[in-house]
Amino acid sequence: MTLAPDIIDLAERLRKSRAFAAKSTIATVAEQLDLNRVATAAVGDDCAAIPDGGGYLLFAIEGFLNEFVTGDPWFAGWCGIMVNLGDVAAMGGRPVAVVDCILASNADEADPILAGMKAASRTFGIPIVGGHTCTSGAERQLSVAILGRAKKLLTSFDAEPGDHLIAAIDLRGRYREPYSNWEAATDAPPERLRACYDILPTIAERGLSKAAKDISQAGIVGTSIMLAECSNVGITINLDKIPKPPGVPLERWLQTFPSFGFILSVPPQNTERVLAMFSAQGVAAADVGAVTKGTRVEISDSENRETIWDFATSPLLGLGRREATP
Repeated sequence: MTLAPDIIDLAERLRKSRAFAAKSTIATVAEQLDLNRVATAAVGDDCAAIPDGGGYLLFAIEGFLNEFVTGDPWFAGWCGIMVNLGDVAAMGGRPVAVVDCILASNADEADPILAGMKAASRTFGIPIVGGHTCTSGAERQLSVAILGRAKKLLTSFDAEPGDHLIAAIDLRGRYREPYSNWEAATDAPPERLRACYDILPTIAERGLSKAAKDISQAGIVGTSIMLAECSNVGITINLDKIPKPPGVPLERWLQTFPSFGFILSVPPQNTERVLAMFSAQGVAAADVGAVTKGTRVEISDSENRETIWDFATSPLLGLGRREATP
């Protein structure tokens, strides 16, 4: 088969993107800190999972780029809650509470960040229970940590060959320019948002899937590469099947961070049930690919196929758990 230059060029641009490069630092940090499997979920998952009675405590933190916090401080505060909630949901959990750390040069600079956090806290029903604030810093900075709880886990390490790859994204939004953040939450009914996030723990508790990830700044393809590497499986993604808003260029969409977006590795017998659960809440969900044996992540369209990453020769995270099958 002769590969069309467009899909080859697309794969190359994605490989060289800033978001892909940012994920490669995870392995370096894990090695420097000598992190081992101190909890049920290994380093590289969306949250740390700590066994607790009949379930798990989930613990995660998000830090935000200064340019984002300075450029859109209210939304940065909102995202401090929302992005952490996505990490907890991706692990099959529900949120308990958050704490924050805010640095700003004065109180006026901190106010919009706090207002955004307060609005999201009320919308999602997640209490802010403490943190650290300093209003004598040089520039605005924000980080937020979350505690959650799960009865059963979804992880990055349990995708299996033969599973279907499901992408579920809330398309009822718009870009929050100038960033590639697809925002589908700030004007949505709180009840609808909470019901959407409850889908993931329900899937876990019903045993419909064991593996999922929150779509991160690495986008749909980059997040799929991380899932593949952690589970030591291959993945083939059909670009034609990815849920996408009308009029949005594919390349931008593949590098977009959606406010509600997940990929799941689902056994074939459960695929239709999982798709129906998202559809019932108005979330666009589709079977976009296959989990396979091997070490390559491939993208394809109706005519062409291209390997975008082979973690056997070039690890992205360096955190795979099992020996890969050729």
